[in-house]
Amino acid sequence: MAIPLQVTFKGMDPSPALEARIRTKAARLERFADFILRCHVTVEAPHQHHHQGRMYQARVELDVPQGRIVTGHEGPQDHAHEDAYVAIRDSFAAATRRLEDHVRKLGGSVKHHEPVLVTGRVARFVAGGDYGFIETGDGEEVYFHRHAVANNAFGKLRVGDHVRLAVTEGEQGPQASAVHAVAAGHD
Repeated sequence: MAIPLQVTFKGMDPSPALEARIRTKAARLERFADFILRCHVTVEAPHQHHHQGRMYQARVELDVPQGRIVTGHEGPQDHAHEDAYVAIRDSFAAATRRLEDHVRKLGGSVKHHEPVLVTGRVARFVAGGDYGFIETGDGEEVYFHRHAVANNAFGKLRVGDHVRLAVTEGEQGPQASAVHAVAAGHD
Protein backbone atom coordinates (compact mmCIF):
# COMPACT_ATOMS: atom_id res chain seq x y z
CA MET A 1 0.00 0.00 0.00
CA ALA A 2 1.31 3.44 -0.83
CA ILE A 3 1.66 5.71 2.19
CA PRO A 4 -0.61 8.77 2.00
CA LEU A 5 1.96 11.54 1.71
CA GLN A 6 1.68 15.29 2.11
CA VAL A 7 4.64 17.57 1.35
CA THR A 8 4.78 21.21 2.49
CA PHE A 9 7.42 23.77 1.59
CA LYS A 10 7.77 26.80 3.88
CA GLY A 11 9.69 29.93 2.99
CA MET A 12 10.64 28.50 -0.40
CA ASP A 13 9.14 27.61 -3.75
CA PRO A 14 8.02 24.00 -4.18
CA SER A 15 10.78 21.89 -5.68
CA PRO A 16 9.81 18.91 -7.86
CA ALA A 17 13.29 17.41 -7.34
CA LEU A 18 13.05 17.67 -3.52
CA GLU A 19 9.50 16.31 -3.60
CA ALA A 20 10.66 13.33 -5.69
CA ARG A 21 13.41 12.61 -3.14
CA ILE A 22 10.86 12.84 -0.30
CA ARG A 23 8.48 10.45 -2.09
CA THR A 24 11.30 7.93 -2.56
CA LYS A 25 12.30 8.14 1.10
CA ALA A 26 8.67 7.83 2.27
CA ALA A 27 8.12 4.75 0.10
CA ARG A 28 11.16 3.10 1.72
CA LEU A 29 9.55 3.43 5.16
CA GLU A 30 7.15 0.63 4.19
CA ARG A 31 10.08 -1.80 4.47
CA PHE A 32 10.02 -1.23 8.22
CA ALA A 33 6.27 -1.02 8.78
CA ASP A 34 3.38 -1.48 6.39
CA PHE A 35 0.82 0.06 8.72
CA ILE A 36 1.75 3.75 8.33
CA LEU A 37 -1.49 5.71 8.06
CA ARG A 38 -0.05 9.05 6.93
CA CYS A 39 3.23 10.83 6.33
CA HIS A 40 3.56 14.63 6.32
CA VAL A 41 6.92 16.16 5.45
CA THR A 42 7.68 19.85 5.88
CA VAL A 43 10.81 21.41 4.41
CA GLU A 44 11.52 24.90 5.71
CA ALA A 45 14.00 27.30 4.19
CA PRO A 46 16.15 29.29 6.56
CA HIS A 47 15.30 32.86 7.39
CA GLN A 48 17.09 35.48 5.33
CA HIS A 49 18.38 37.35 8.39
CA HIS A 50 20.85 34.64 9.45
CA HIS A 51 24.41 35.87 8.98
CA GLN A 52 26.10 32.51 8.99
CA GLY A 53 25.18 29.46 6.92
CA ARG A 54 21.50 29.09 6.13
CA MET A 55 20.24 25.84 7.62
CA TYR A 56 17.24 23.98 6.18
CA GLN A 57 14.88 22.16 8.47
CA ALA A 58 13.01 19.01 7.52
CA ARG A 59 10.24 17.60 9.68
CA VAL A 60 8.70 14.15 9.20
CA GLU A 61 5.41 13.28 10.89
CA LEU A 62 4.13 9.71 10.74
CA ASP A 63 0.71 8.66 11.96
CA VAL A 64 0.91 5.02 13.02
CA PRO A 65 -1.34 2.75 15.07
CA GLN A 66 -1.08 3.64 18.74
CA GLY A 67 1.00 6.74 18.18
CA ARG A 68 2.62 9.45 16.14
CA ILE A 69 6.27 9.74 15.22
CA VAL A 70 7.68 13.23 14.69
CA THR A 71 11.25 14.02 13.72
CA GLY A 72 12.88 17.31 13.02
CA HIS A 73 15.95 19.10 14.15
CA GLU A 74 15.86 21.32 17.20
CA GLY A 75 18.85 23.04 18.63
CA PRO A 76 22.21 23.57 16.93
CA GLN A 77 22.37 22.12 13.46
CA ASP A 78 25.13 20.52 11.50
CA HIS A 79 26.40 22.82 8.77
CA ALA A 80 25.60 20.02 6.34
CA HIS A 81 21.98 21.18 6.71
CA GLU A 82 22.82 24.12 4.50
CA ASP A 83 21.76 21.55 1.86
CA ALA A 84 18.02 20.74 1.91
CA TYR A 85 18.71 17.19 0.67
CA VAL A 86 20.92 16.49 3.70
CA ALA A 87 18.28 17.86 6.10
CA ILE A 88 15.69 15.56 4.48
CA ARG A 89 18.06 12.57 4.63
CA ASP A 90 18.77 13.12 8.33
CA SER A 91 15.12 13.60 9.26
CA PHE A 92 14.08 10.41 7.43
CA ALA A 93 16.95 8.51 9.07
CA ALA A 94 15.65 9.61 12.48
CA ALA A 95 12.09 8.69 11.47
CA THR A 96 13.26 5.24 10.41
CA ARG A 97 14.99 4.65 13.77
CA ARG A 98 11.90 5.77 15.69
CA LEU A 99 9.64 3.67 13.48
CA GLU A 100 11.78 0.59 14.14
CA ASP A 101 11.60 1.32 17.90
CA HIS A 102 7.82 1.71 17.66
CA VAL A 103 7.48 -1.64 15.86
CA ARG A 104 9.64 -3.32 18.53
CA LYS A 105 7.56 -1.75 21.33
CA LEU A 106 4.37 -3.01 19.78
CA GLY A 107 5.94 -6.46 19.65
CA GLY A 108 3.65 -7.59 16.88
CA SER A 109 0.57 -6.55 18.83
CA VAL A 110 -0.64 -4.30 16.02
CA LYS A 111 -3.77 -5.59 14.40
CA HIS A 112 -3.09 -4.88 10.78
CA HIS A 113 -6.19 -4.08 8.80
CA GLU A 114 -5.84 -3.56 5.09
CA PRO A 115 -7.61 -0.38 4.11
CA VAL A 116 -10.78 -0.84 2.11
CA LEU A 117 -10.96 1.33 -1.02
CA VAL A 118 -14.43 2.79 -1.60
CA THR A 119 -16.17 5.75 -3.18
CA GLY A 120 -18.55 8.17 -1.55
CA ARG A 121 -19.71 11.74 -1.24
CA VAL A 122 -18.78 14.39 1.28
CA ALA A 123 -21.72 14.37 3.70
CA ARG A 124 -20.79 17.23 6.02
CA PHE A 125 -18.02 19.27 7.62
CA VAL A 126 -17.84 20.10 11.30
CA ALA A 127 -18.08 23.87 11.74
CA GLY A 128 -14.77 25.35 12.87
CA GLY A 129 -13.05 21.97 12.61
CA ASP A 130 -10.52 20.43 10.29
CA TYR A 131 -12.61 17.34 9.68
CA GLY A 132 -15.86 16.03 8.33
CA PHE A 133 -17.71 12.89 7.26
CA ILE A 134 -18.08 11.05 3.99
CA GLU A 135 -21.09 8.88 3.19
CA THR A 136 -20.17 5.70 1.36
CA GLY A 137 -22.39 3.84 -1.10
CA ASP A 138 -23.72 1.57 1.66
CA GLY A 139 -24.82 4.55 3.76
CA GLU A 140 -21.98 4.31 6.29
CA GLU A 141 -20.43 7.57 7.49
CA VAL A 142 -16.65 7.69 7.58
CA TYR A 143 -14.67 10.30 9.53
CA PHE A 144 -11.92 12.17 7.66
CA HIS A 145 -9.39 14.80 8.72
CA ARG A 146 -7.94 17.53 6.52
CA HIS A 147 -4.55 15.76 6.59
CA ALA A 148 -6.07 12.68 4.92
CA VAL A 149 -7.11 14.73 1.87
CA ALA A 150 -4.63 14.43 -0.99
CA ASN A 151 -2.92 17.47 -2.50
CA ASN A 152 -3.90 19.79 0.38
CA ALA A 153 -7.38 19.97 -1.18
CA PHE A 154 -9.43 19.97 2.03
CA GLY A 155 -10.45 23.62 1.52
CA LYS A 156 -11.65 22.85 -2.02
CA LEU A 157 -14.02 20.05 -1.02
CA ARG A 158 -17.73 20.81 -0.84
CA VAL A 159 -20.69 18.87 0.54
CA GLY A 160 -21.82 16.47 -2.18
CA ASP A 161 -18.41 16.17 -3.88
CA HIS A 162 -17.51 12.67 -5.08
CA VAL A 163 -14.41 11.15 -3.49
CA ARG A 164 -12.38 7.94 -3.40
CA LEU A 165 -11.10 6.96 -0.01
CA ALA A 166 -9.15 4.31 1.84
CA VAL A 167 -11.07 3.30 4.97
CA THR A 168 -9.39 1.82 8.02
CA GLU A 169 -10.89 0.91 11.35
CA GLY A 170 -9.89 3.51 13.95
CA GLU A 171 -10.34 3.40 17.71
CA GLN A 172 -13.69 5.18 17.41
CA GLY A 173 -14.94 3.62 14.17
CA PRO A 174 -14.15 3.83 10.47
CA GLN A 175 -11.86 6.63 9.32
CA ALA A 176 -10.39 7.67 5.99
CA SER A 177 -6.62 7.37 5.74
CA ALA A 178 -6.57 8.85 2.23
CA VAL A 179 -9.21 10.93 0.41
CA HIS A 180 -9.00 11.85 -3.27
CA ALA A 181 -11.49 14.15 -5.02
CA VAL A 182 -13.08 12.60 -8.11
CA ALA A 183 -14.51 14.55 -11.01
CA ALA A 184 -18.31 14.12 -11.19
CA GLY A 185 -19.25 11.07 -13.21
CA HIS A 186 -15.86 9.38 -12.70
CA ASP A 187 -16.45 7.49 -9.47
